[in-house]
Amino acid sequence: MRTLIRDVRVFDGEQAVARADVLVVDDRIAEPDGRRADVELDGTGRTLLPGLIDAHTHTFDGSLAQALTYGVTTELDMFCLPPNLARQRLLAADRDDVADLRSAGVLATAPGGHPSGVMAAVAPHLGRPEDANGPFETITRPAQAAAFVAARVAEGSDYLKVVIDDGATGWAPVLTLGPDTVKALVDAARAAGLRTIAHAVTCKETAIALDAGVDGLAHVWADTAPGDPAADELAERAAAQGVFVVSAIVNYEVSGGSPDRVANAGHVAGALRRAGVPLLAGTDANPFAPLHGDGLHRELELLTRAGLSPREALAASTSVPARHFGLADRGRIAPGLRADLVLVEGDPTRDIAATRAITDVWRRGVRQSR
Repeated sequence: MRTLIRDVRVFDGEQAVARADVLVVDDRIAEPDGRRADVELDGTGRTLLPGLIDAHTHTFDGSLAQALTYGVTTELDMFCLPPNLARQRLLAADRDDVADLRSAGVLATAPGGHPSGVMAAVAPHLGRPEDANGPFETITRPAQAAAFVAARVAEGSDYLKVVIDDGATGWAPVLTLGPDTVKALVDAARAAGLRTIAHAVTCKETAIALDAGVDGLAHVWADTAPGDPAADELAERAAAQGVFVVSAIVNYEVSGGSPDRVANAGHVAGALRRAGVPLLAGTDANPFAPLHGDGLHRELELLTRAGLSPREALAASTSVPARHFGLADRGRIAPGLRADLVLVEGDPTRDIAATRAITDVWRRGVRQSR
């Protein structure tokens, strides 16, 4: 199958081109060669984007199909129990009408620690309650770190997520991992070739994650208000250590938090941008809210409110997560890469809201019915 999109504005994941022809041959982007195409589309007045990547989700039955409807062609799952993950991986591998998937599998947390309370609360509302509330391995001390990481490697986890959250800002105080255990997990993961992403939602927890040498943070923290120098100091430290941060501002917006927490999260995202920290657009999407796919478009709006330009927000949902999660075959529009693409009306490099005006989505070169 050869598809030619003519005279389209292109955001290639990094730069915008005012007018170009883009050729898709089977599942790959190719150089236009002048030969006849099976399908030709007029791109006038439209913009072609790389398929969007949500850098923080929790995937359940139906999530990947819903995400693709909104132009999210890859989800980076941050906690999925083994039976559920096996189903979702098989679905993503076999079908092109759902988003692709990478996952941390079982995250590292203390017994009874976050997110055990959340899981117990949502499990009764799922078609398969065991997907959220089944038994899973936990960790209590540094000596267990190597075995814990080895088990994740054996299960096929793509990266390791480590929870540093005492529950003080959430549902109720819970046990959390000590700094020495976090450091042991990071060291063991690095030795095994896994990236480490820390769940930390306060300034103090973020500092523990940075002390341990994590590769990334799964949230911006939300307890430093505008004008608090601690936000800039911590952002500068993250930049110096080469740490990336998944934004997930929309999760604060929909999870019943105070408006102050949402404002704080936006302020921290702005501080991170100013410090030069790579920001990755993520949502913490789950079966309830934020919604898979839709939540990422809201996250892009919140990132522009935090000070990112529309092009920076688009990069945060395409090339930047692809680069930091080692997805070399996607996140950009270039010959030889996967044809995961989104065509929208208008120009989202000027008005980020245009990402919602989707006319077509391709996953591995397969045009999706709309």
